[in-house]
Amino acid sequence: MKPMKFITTLLCAAPFCLATLASAAPLSITLPPETAVFKPSTLPGYALAQQKCSVCHSADYINFQPPGLSLAQWTAEAGKMQHVYGAPISDQDVSVIGAYLAVTYGSAKANDADVQAASNPPAAQPVAVTVAKVDAKTLLQNNACLSCHAIDHKVVGPAYHDVAAKYAKDPQALDRVMSSIQHGGSGKWGDVPMPPFAQLSPDDLKSLATFILSQ
Repeated sequence: MKPMKFITTLLCAAPFCLATLASAAPLSITLPPETAVFKPSTLPGYALAQQKCSVCHSADYINFQPPGLSLAQWTAEAGKMQHVYGAPISDQDVSVIGAYLAVTYGSAKANDADVQAASNPPAAQPVAVTVAKVDAKTLLQNNACLSCHAIDHKVVGPAYHDVAAKYAKDPQALDRVMSSIQHGGSGKWGDVPMPPFAQLSPDDLKSLATFILSQ
């Protein structure tokens, strides 16, 4: 085939190929359900890691890190999540989570003085007895709820509008939604698990549940 004739053939065929691609059905990819879990521990960072870390990545991510990291190294990793990737964790959370990771996945021991100090920072106690009431939108932001949910469309989890519609005629709706937020779980809206938010106060749980059910 002569060069010019070959080029002309390609140009004529191009619109047909583009039209075929445009009309093709979009690919549907189904990911396997999450099975990785954080290793259990009595340290307070265990619950915090379940609540905050699993919002952004699988527990398997922890296993990919080099073995034997120290308290300082694991704390630096948690700090990187906060400062580089914008994880919704405070400086205090970084300290508590770093201690849990260092003991459970690294070289630190639970009874080390620096681990105990990191797991129980002085500022941790007054936070639970604060009198100021936090509004629902601030709670959504601080706990990264909007990373997985939206008001009117599904993201990872269901839209809040759909949750409100599901429980619209349920007299136990408020208690059920509060329990779902507090304890997490999977199966109600698919296989993707929702992490537990066990550290939220009853008032915060009620504020979030009331907001969701009003959508």
